[in-house]
Amino acid sequence: MGGVVDDPVLARRARAGRLADAGRRLGYTLLVVAIIAFGVGVARGFDRLLTTVVTAGLAGTTVTLAPAIVLGYAVKAAAREDSERGGR
Repeated sequence: MGGVVDDPVLARRARAGRLADAGRRLGYTLLVVAIIAFGVGVARGFDRLLTTVVTAGLAGTTVTLAPAIVLGYAVKAAAREDSERGGR
């Protein structure tokens, strides 16, 4: 999806695809942070900070990752449908 796009539908779809990619990156990063913090907590004991980091990481993952995955699938499905119909 590179280059200049004149079609407003394709432009919106490209923006949605970029947003989905950013959401997936953020969601997976938050998940990794939560997993690492959990591992540190298991190894040396959980304090208030580690508990907060794990909880916030998992909450952030839930809020960002699921919608980003759904949006990404929607963008891919729309592109696939357009190509099958011979459009855009």
